[in-house]
Formats: sequence, structure tokens, C-alpha cells
Amino acid sequence: MAMSVVRTVGRGRGHPLARAAFVWTVLALAAAAALLGAIAVGSTAIAFPDVVTALFTREPSSTVEVIRQLRLPRALAAFATGGLLAIAGAMMQVLLRNPLADPYVLGVSGGAAVGALGAMTIGLGVFMVDVAALAGALVSVLLVFGLAQRDLAQMEAPSAVDPSPRLLLTGVILASGWSAIITLLLTVAPEAKLRGMLFWLMGDLAGADDYLPALIALPVVIACAFALARECNVLLRGPVIAHSLGVRVARLRRMLYVLASIATALAVTTAGAVGFIGLVVPHALRIVIGNDQRVLLPASALAGGTLLLVADTAARTVLAPQQLPVGVLTAMLGVPAFMLLLLRRS
Repeated sequence: MAMSVVRTVGRGRGHPLARAAFVWTVLALAAAAALLGAIAVGSTAIAFPDVVTALFTREPSSTVEVIRQLRLPRALAAFATGGLLAIAGAMMQVLLRNPLADPYVLGVSGGAAVGALGAMTIGLGVFMVDVAALAGALVSVLLVFGLAQRDLAQMEAPSAVDPSPRLLLTGVILASGWSAIITLLLTVAPEAKLRGMLFWLMGDLAGADDYLPALIALPVVIACAFALARECNVLLRGPVIAHSLGVRVARLRRMLYVLASIATALAVTTAGAVGFIGLVVPHALRIVIGNDQRVLLPASALAGGTLLLVADTAARTVLAPQQLPVGVLTAMLGVPAFMLLLLRRS
């Protein structure tokens, strides 16, 4: 049975708009600080005044080249990926009415991984690996949509059974199938390509050069999610109540699913399979700022981007010059953090 997350809707005092502006401003300042820190920290430390100067100057120098060609693109890729994963997780938790849902629960990342690893196995270039990952994610979306379409369509009737458990089960089964194919690909992959494939599976921003699609998509996804936020608040009270209050539940569910899937697909294409961001960030924010989706959805994007940015900075500096896959670090941080959150709520 799906766990209701409606208990914290509307938590907090003060005018909603003023409260939202305060939360977003704090998170935006934290994101700016994390971005400057990511650019300044590395094998060669750069002072903050030099970082700011390098970002706005046109004069070529070694510092400018390091920042603009290496550190800034990676930092922007990390922020965009984390933001997309976190807001996708928040939407998935509304869609399934389950605070333990995350962007990978419906098999999107598994489909992307199969596409990317298949392209790597046959020796395609970086661009085609990204295309294959996106294609695999979209195939996964179409499969889940096709298998669960009848259940989603039933939501137009106010007496219909909530399809969330079946939708979740469909995604879990599909993810298991993708996992089996991934294991097969790793088994038959050439030895020379195995390390790169494993790094991609664990989440790696070292080669995230093509970050512009994710960076451009992030504000678009935030705007679309915010436009649906009021209806999401009603949906959390249950599909029958939402239907009685005029919400087109089936349409809203489809839009949330497609939007979250596209965000996840772009994130996975950019950085590989980075876990726990979409699960921990919305859950933690819900405890702190409540469950008003008008505040939570944009806040999740800002906080998720900041968290992955900090994690990636640590991943490339903790054991420098050796770099860790950022997905390993987010898992090491995410598991105890989520356990603490669960203990706090129990």
C-alpha cells in the first residue's frame, strides 16, 4: 500500500510566497557558493578573487583555460544532473504517493544503461553513447507507459483503484530485466572497455563534456513542474479527492511521469547512474520545509544540484590525483543520511 505523504502539506507559518522566496534564496546562495568552491578547488588551488576575475575576463591565461575548459563545464554538469535527479525524485514521490520513490524506480536508468553500455561494447564514440543512453531511457518510458496505460486511464473514474502499486511493480520488474541485460553486457565486454563501462554505471562526471542539454532542460523542467505544483498538492490527498476537486488525475499523472522520465534520462546521459540524489534530497527537504509542492519542487532542484556539486568536488579531490566515481560517494553519503531521516520520522 502506498504511503501517503500528505501529512506535511502546508507546514510552516508566514505568507507562502515570502516563505518560498526565502527558501529559494538560501538554496541559491548555497548553490553559488558550491559552484565557486568547485571551480576554486583542484590539483591547483585558485583564489576566489581569481576565480571571479577568470569568469568575466576575456584575456587568455592558464587560469582562465583551466576554469573555462575543465572546471566550469564539469561543475555545471554536476549541478544540472543533481537538479534534474532531485526534481524528478520529487515528482515521482507525488506520482506514486510514496516518499521512498526515486527517479530510477520505473527502470528509466536501467534502459539508459543498457543503451550506453551496448554502444560502448560495439565501440561507438562518445556522442553515440549519449544518443544510445537517451534512446534506451525513452524505450523504458514507452514500455512502462504501454504496460500501465490501462491502469492510468482508469484514473479518470472517481471510483477507480489507485494504479500506483501496479505502476511501481511494472517499473521494478522492468528494472530487473534491464539489470540482467547489463550483467550480460559486462560479461561479454572486451577487457579494455570494462573499466569505462563500470565507471559509467557508478556515475562519473569526468567525461561530462556535453552538459548543455541537461543545463538547458533544468529551468524548463522546473517551470513545468511548478506549473503543476498546485494540482500535485491536491493529488497527494488521494486520487478520488483530487478528481472531485476538478483535477484531471490521469492527465496529471502522465505529465508527471513523462517530465520525470525526461529529466532522469538527461541526467543519466550526462553523468551515468548517480544514485540517492533523487531519493534523499526531496525527502530531507520535506522534513525541513514541508510538502507544499510549490516550494518543494524548485527547492529540490536547487538542493539536488548543490549536493551533487559538493559530492563531485569531494570525489575529485579526496584522493587526488585519483578521482572517484561520484555515484559511489553519493551512495556512501546517501545510505546513512537516509537511515537518519527514517529514524527521525519514526
